[in-house]
Amino acid sequence: MALSHVSCGMMPGFMGLFPVLLALFAASGCAALIYEIVWFQLLQLVIGSSAVSLGTLLATYMGGLCVGSLAYSRVVSARRHPLRVYALIEAGIGVCGLAVLFGIPWIDHVYASYGGHGLTGFVLRALVSAVCLLPPTLLMGASLPALARQWESTPRSASRLGLLYGANTIGAVLGCALAGFYLLRLHDMYVASYVAVALNLTVALAALAASARWPSLYKDAERTPHVVSDSRMIYGIIALSGLCALGAEVIWTRLLSLMLGASVYAFSVILVVFLAGLSIGSGVGSHLSRTRISPRVALGVCQLLLVAAVSGAAFLLARHIPYWPIETSPNAWLTFRVDLIRSLCTVLPAACLWGASFPLALVAAARPGTDPGNLTGAVYAANTAGAIVGALAFSMALIPWLGTQNAQRVLVALCAAGGLAAIPRLQRVVPAIALTSVAALLIWQVPAIPWEVIGYGREILIAYKEAKPVYVGEGRNASIAISQDPYGTRFFHISGKVEASSLPQDMRLQRMLGHLPALFHPHPRSVLVVGCGAGVTAGTFVVHPEVERILICELEPLVPPASARHFAKENHHVLTDRRTQIVYDDARHYVLTTPERFDIITSDPIHPWVKGAATLYSKEYFEMVKSHLNPGGLVTQWVPLYQSDLETVRSEIATFLSVFPNATVWNNDINGEGYDLVLVGQVDPARIDIEALERRLARSDYGGVRESLSEVGLGSALSLLGTYAGRGPDLHQWLMRAQINRDRDLRLQYLAGFGMLTNDATTILDDMLRYRRFPNPIFEGTAQQIHTLHYALPAWQ
Repeated sequence: MALSHVSCGMMPGFMGLFPVLLALFAASGCAALIYEIVWFQLLQLVIGSSAVSLGTLLATYMGGLCVGSLAYSRVVSARRHPLRVYALIEAGIGVCGLAVLFGIPWIDHVYASYGGHGLTGFVLRALVSAVCLLPPTLLMGASLPALARQWESTPRSASRLGLLYGANTIGAVLGCALAGFYLLRLHDMYVASYVAVALNLTVALAALAASARWPSLYKDAERTPHVVSDSRMIYGIIALSGLCALGAEVIWTRLLSLMLGASVYAFSVILVVFLAGLSIGSGVGSHLSRTRISPRVALGVCQLLLVAAVSGAAFLLARHIPYWPIETSPNAWLTFRVDLIRSLCTVLPAACLWGASFPLALVAAARPGTDPGNLTGAVYAANTAGAIVGALAFSMALIPWLGTQNAQRVLVALCAAGGLAAIPRLQRVVPAIALTSVAALLIWQVPAIPWEVIGYGREILIAYKEAKPVYVGEGRNASIAISQDPYGTRFFHISGKVEASSLPQDMRLQRMLGHLPALFHPHPRSVLVVGCGAGVTAGTFVVHPEVERILICELEPLVPPASARHFAKENHHVLTDRRTQIVYDDARHYVLTTPERFDIITSDPIHPWVKGAATLYSKEYFEMVKSHLNPGGLVTQWVPLYQSDLETVRSEIATFLSVFPNATVWNNDINGEGYDLVLVGQVDPARIDIEALERRLARSDYGGVRESLSEVGLGSALSLLGTYAGRGPDLHQWLMRAQINRDRDLRLQYLAGFGMLTNDATTILDDMLRYRRFPNPIFEGTAQQIHTLHYALPAWQ
């Protein structure tokens, strides 16, 4: 920072101000990222986590930043002291942060009454996002243009704005890490928001105090902005840079989450690296802008280097990073270190170049006499507008239409176009042909992502080597694959893990999720299945003669057709059954907004450590499910014991029992070794009449049910009931210290994210079975039936 005040366009006293502003803007960036993470998490509870919902949220958030930055110089007079305006902006953001925090529960209540699906649902989602996000993001977007008016608009001063942008991004890195690894992991969204509000108010008070000591240098309030065609070109290039940056972030986050595991921590690591790259690049770009190098040429060189960086990242993601011989460790922090290295190799080079582009564009567009607030706002708005287009275009259109391979090819081409537009000499025939040829060669060499990455993710080196793909698809919300081994076993993969298969233990689980509630309910007519998967859970209800309606709520449109084609036998052709209806939506959003009630609500397995899945394991979600049950209705919930630890399993069961205290637990082990559990909940205490169940299974119209159970080794009523593992009142002591997963903290996704590399399934099962009691009042039958059931229960303590 030891630069001459003359070269910086500042008076001597202002050298003490600049470090203060760097610190303030870094704190502001920290608060902004905490808000972003908290608000997105809160609003996803209301409007869902589908691609449409996330796209709406992102467009609203970034749209507010864009409009705020562009409108500032037109709304706020240059006569007002920049630091005082900045103080008011920061205070306003803090007030908005509190308003959003306490307003969303009210909006949730209202939205539950008026929300819907299709076009109506989309409009309401956009409206909710706008009401919550536009006021604070407009203020956030205005913060950098406000500070820009502290100095005259010269290229030298503009380079300092690049450093401010970098400091803000450094703060964003800290905010992301602080929220993802501490505030939300150990506390909740309220504590995180209070920290962000405290930062805003501290910055506001400090800026107000600084305004009394340092007056503004920019005094020419009457001068109008002077925009020339050359500046318009700069705006176009920085917009293209923003488009590519967010498009790449969408692609790389999707691909890296396959390889790292789609936990909340993996997403935090990726975002931290991306923001760190922007910050480093911004510092380097600010330095370059103060040299003799033409800022426009330097901006163009950045775009050309991005051609190599983006194509290099594509090559690493497809050919090297998935196959690194990395030893996984149950120590989550060691795993995060490995994930950080993978992310650094992929994301950091290009992120640095995108970060350098912003200060270079600022300096390239700066003209003496222009309003610095207008200059900064215009460049920032162009960059943000491009980012909005990039995020939406790649997530909503290009990836599902073209796939990640071709989407990365589009990125390379756009980076080359930016370099060609920025450097006039390259627009001549020979250089243009040479550049186009090199770019075309790199585009041609972009490799496709191996199907094993989509299928097995971080377990690619230890997974089933003999399986071959029979279907691979990259959808709007997830990437899926279906494979088959030489023995005829089929596997359903989604987002880097096996979600279902025709293996005996998986088939038994999926059919237990359907047969248990269907047989315990006296007359099941309507069923809601959360998630389609391979369709086996939903298909269980096809063979029950009383069932009249099977509604499947699925997030990814690619899943049902693939399951219908490749798992038709296992799922009893449920997807072509006349009773089946499919709704494509986020399951929580559907349950929140539908007026319909059901006799049974169940779900196809969704791992709780997957980011976003914890919203389907929270107390508030189970209460919503409970409110949508008909009298006498039942709900079943899957609890995995593998890829989990004791604390995570206790949290899942305790949260379910907090809403369904009379629930029962059913065990799906593998020859006595722990695998997973099924929870069956109902409002009233459970009553299972063994004799009535045997009579029901013996009926002629239950032939399909008997066959479906026999295929998974549960051919009789006693063998099915022999999977009994306990009930809520018996497990009270075991669950005494368990953490309840609530919407305000979504504790489960942080617990499960730490335990996903642990395999204590048998230990957890044995520990839980110590609390099982028999006989108990839930079973009714003859003395002989009770005696027989007693000996059918394995591993009795």
